[in-house]
Amino acid sequence: MIRISLVIPTHNRAAQLLAALESVVRQDLPRGEWECVVVNNRSTDDTRERFAAFAGAHPDCRLRLVDEEQAGVSYARNRGVCEAEAPLLAFIDDDERICPGFLRAYADFFGAHPEAVVAGGRIVAEYPAGRPDWLSKYTEMPIANPMDFGSEVRPFPAHKVPGGGNMAFRREAFALCGGFDPSLGRVGRELIGGEENDLFERLREAGQTIWYVPEAVMWHIIPPAKLTETYFRRLCRNVGVSQQVRARIHRRVAKARLLELVKWGATLLLVPTMRPRQARWLVRMRCEISRGLFAKGSA
Repeated sequence: MIRISLVIPTHNRAAQLLAALESVVRQDLPRGEWECVVVNNRSTDDTRERFAAFAGAHPDCRLRLVDEEQAGVSYARNRGVCEAEAPLLAFIDDDERICPGFLRAYADFFGAHPEAVVAGGRIVAEYPAGRPDWLSKYTEMPIANPMDFGSEVRPFPAHKVPGGGNMAFRREAFALCGGFDPSLGRVGRELIGGEENDLFERLREAGQTIWYVPEAVMWHIIPPAKLTETYFRRLCRNVGVSQQVRARIHRRVAKARLLELVKWGATLLLVPTMRPRQARWLVRMRCEISRGLFAKGSA
């Protein structure tokens, strides 16, 4: 019996996808208890052919590729929900790798906590070319979203939610609150996000607790291309745009903008305590997020 389905949306990243799948096939949960559903979101590279070859080399694993023609990660994740066969669903992205006990950790957690419908795990940032010296724990957040709340199962801290590349649900969560909002989430090379934050907000509003499962460990692999100033500025600006879209959906634009002003105050207090280069990048981050959040016509 399949206990848990792992969903991986992908778009034109065949090489990264195969690296992720190498960690998937090493799962220590018995083969008959899990499946992996890869959602091919309008890829034009050789994703389909390379996946077929990989699946053929691992016939003992339940690996499936399905297509989603509507462009966008929210559409792809929602397709995964529809295609998955298990009562539990975990999600990762195609630029990650997971520990061998990843699926077991979630399956065992939900088995031990019948009241829980949503959870997230630990995220470790990995920099193949080295961690740049301008990166601080603040500027690392939009790039890699590292997450570690200790070694014990516990509710997520207030104002914190799982990363979109390491989250798990009972199927009932989607019946309760719907799926991922297609007006949010990345489309191709666009960097609008926040679709998972929006879903977590709806679940919390419905009275659900979001749980932290420390043994579900994911490594987020950050290539040099995501560490340039151009990419960083564009990413942070779109973080602000995403926050504006979500604020409009939940009718709290004024509150979101007031909170951003509070964050500016905290930033200005932090800057004198940091190394000059790290401080400059922190100010860049805050400037670009504010640009996106306060921009007219972003939503």
